[in-house]
Amino acid sequence: MGTIDAGAGSSNYTHAGPSGVLSPVVWRIVSAVALLAMGGIHLYLVFDGVGGTLGVLFVLNAIGGLVLAIAMLAAPRRFLLPAGVLSLLFMVGTLLALVLALTVGLFGITETLGFTLVPTTLVVESIGTIVLAVTTALALRLQRTH
Repeated sequence: MGTIDAGAGSSNYTHAGPSGVLSPVVWRIVSAVALLAMGGIHLYLVFDGVGGTLGVLFVLNAIGGLVLAIAMLAAPRRFLLPAGVLSLLFMVGTLLALVLALTVGLFGITETLGFTLVPTTLVVESIGTIVLAVTTALALRLQRTH
């Protein structure tokens, strides 16, 4: 019940079965897309005029998103759990930083919902957090079963 083994070989991936659980490969791809979207938004904002310390942090966020997206796609199965945990923490940290900037301010920076792409960023990072949590949970489950 649940998932079906992909067959012989060293991949150890599962495919969608009667329960509708998606393959970890699909979750890895969706996770990478979420990380790239988050990083892309921050890089766009730098090109749109965000500068100074915040601009530097946004460029670092874009680089981190790219590196973690590559890790989610390229990591061998045994490294999927650490890649998932790091990616999840990165996404949650970025979302938390935006929420803090919107509410009480962060490092002297306050943000408003009317600023470029803030509502979009909240949606992308919230969905990304959920996707990465599922991917990380699947990676943990795969690690425990093999």
